[in-house]
Amino acid sequence: MWFIGGLGNPDSVHKLTRHNLGFDVADSLVNYYKFKVLKKDKNKELYQGYIDNEKCFICKPLNYINLSGPVVSEIIKFYKIPKQKIIIIHDDIDLIVGKIKTKIGGGNGGHNGLASIDESIGVNYKRIRIGIGHPGSKELVSKYVLKKFLKDERNIINKKIDLLTKYFSLVFENDGLLLTKIAL
Repeated sequence: MWFIGGLGNPDSVHKLTRHNLGFDVADSLVNYYKFKVLKKDKNKELYQGYIDNEKCFICKPLNYINLSGPVVSEIIKFYKIPKQKIIIIHDDIDLIVGKIKTKIGGGNGGHNGLASIDESIGVNYKRIRIGIGHPGSKELVSKYVLKKFLKDERNIINKKIDLLTKYFSLVFENDGLLLTKIAL
């Protein structure tokens, strides 16, 4: 059983912004693989289904991105999901728009959603990092991540989400092959 968490912010004003890429991928996976709603409340949307033959939970924490950790912790403890079967999908300002990388553990790079998760469950879980580009100055980051993509950037992101969704099962066993399949 796998836990897949997509990070984002719940309000409609944040829909399709750079910081909501985790939600965008979670929604794509839920729709493509026909996941069923397990629970929706003020703190989370939780779905259950299969990606290929792997049973998965997909979660969208709704406590705002900076408070994602307690929701993730609650679910993985309740369902007894081991760290090696946790995947968190998030935006990354240190990667160019549309670049996707995976890693296990490490720092949070200033991403407050990851910091919250790290504080709640530790750092040794898998991350799917999706590049949103950098605004050029550290002072501009907080406003930048809450802005929508430019049209050309959104086209790149949509193609990457489609490819990531189609080949997602590879992340369970072969990150290298996944990254090759989704490279444009």
